[in-house]
Amino acid sequence: MANPPLFHRLLIANRGEVAVRIATACDTLGVEPVFAYSEADRDAPYLQGRRSVCLGPGRASESYLDAARVVQAAKQTACSALHPGWGFLSENAAFASLCEVHGVTFVGPPAHVMHLMGTKSPAKRAMKHAGLNLIPGSDGPLESAEHARRVAEEVGLPVLIKAESGGGGRGMKIVRQLDEMPEAFQAAQREGQAFFGDSRVYLEKLIEGGRHIEIQVIADRYGNVCHLGERDCTIQRNHQKLIEESPSPVLDDAERERTLKSAVRAVRDIGYVGAGTLEFLLDTQGAKATGSAILRFMEMNTRLQVEHCVSELRSGVDLVREQLLVAAGHPLSFAQSDIELTGHAIECRINAEDPSQGFRPSPGTITKWELPAARGGDIRVDTHVVEGYTIPPHYDSLICKVIARGNDRAAATRNMLEALAELACEGVQTTIPMHQAVLASAEFAENRYDTSSIPGGNFASAQRG
Repeated sequence: MANPPLFHRLLIANRGEVAVRIATACDTLGVEPVFAYSEADRDAPYLQGRRSVCLGPGRASESYLDAARVVQAAKQTACSALHPGWGFLSENAAFASLCEVHGVTFVGPPAHVMHLMGTKSPAKRAMKHAGLNLIPGSDGPLESAEHARRVAEEVGLPVLIKAESGGGGRGMKIVRQLDEMPEAFQAAQREGQAFFGDSRVYLEKLIEGGRHIEIQVIADRYGNVCHLGERDCTIQRNHQKLIEESPSPVLDDAERERTLKSAVRAVRDIGYVGAGTLEFLLDTQGAKATGSAILRFMEMNTRLQVEHCVSELRSGVDLVREQLLVAAGHPLSFAQSDIELTGHAIECRINAEDPSQGFRPSPGTITKWELPAARGGDIRVDTHVVEGYTIPPHYDSLICKVIARGNDRAAATRNMLEALAELACEGVQTTIPMHQAVLASAEFAENRYDTSSIPGGNFASAQRG
């Protein structure tokens, strides 16, 4: 049976680097990309010579976050499909449903699966059923601060109170003493309501000294599911990832293999379609009882991740291209046995921020922009920036991602440091010096760090909570 035809035209409902990334994949398939943009992005270089449509003012709530305007833009430009990228509306189940109602294919999982994985308690139950280890905590939303106190006494302090529909550190409060519980409970409820429209909260044991590890998966609508290995995303600031690498340099081979298989089974069990990422904490405290660290499931991101390129460099799979094919009804173009994960890959997110000033945003005009050499494919730079580009103050400050590959971790690190030395950006402050300090540090080389700190310098704490 022949595969269904591909989309003729696709709306890119996002901006910046991810918009360029999606358009590149469209070009390889002969799909015409249409860029949706706000007035603040009117002069973005990637719009030149391309079909585009203005969503509205620079404020995200009136453009990239306005679901009705985005769907209307797709309809008026005759786009039969829409790719949400990451951030903005990418994990909004109601938006996915709205696309479906108006006959626009949403490049992502079905809306009901997004809803299931977007609320933490049902997601955890589904993952536990598939054999994944969970972080000890409440079975579902908490009824009261007293209920939270009883669960905390069972799992042991310290604990986290977390918003049921939360993410990005919002609606998350650490409790180290039981008398802190009422205030933390109410504060998490308030933030959950304010940021996500959901005041429900649940409780987890706070795992300190852990590593943040995630598994990349891709699935089609016929039950075929593959993983592309894991990524270590431990180096973060305020829950925002700074450096990602694959494979994880601290994960036990047996735990890796067991969890990868369980992740594939879990994704198949929930009827997932498209690219997604399962996020875990490596519980080193668990090693005291079991003899080895345990990967404990936290949540699933039902979209493409910023750091997907790390997995692409190791596997040779173009994840965005595969997303588009799967959304059009094609089966995966490969099986798990076809995937060979080779070498080591590291990604540095370069932001227009000043690390010496508490990572203060540094919008402005880039007066000099020079990229590093490709080194035979061992260096990749994903960006939407050109010399003379003015960074608007309205959005995320990511200006590029540098991804380096090597035969092993040491080689990948050397390649990255050479690439960062060649990357020239003037006119704004960037996080390049921070990345250089981290990668050159003994802590990084010897894996002496966790989610509570950034190795290599006096940078702001990344502690959870």
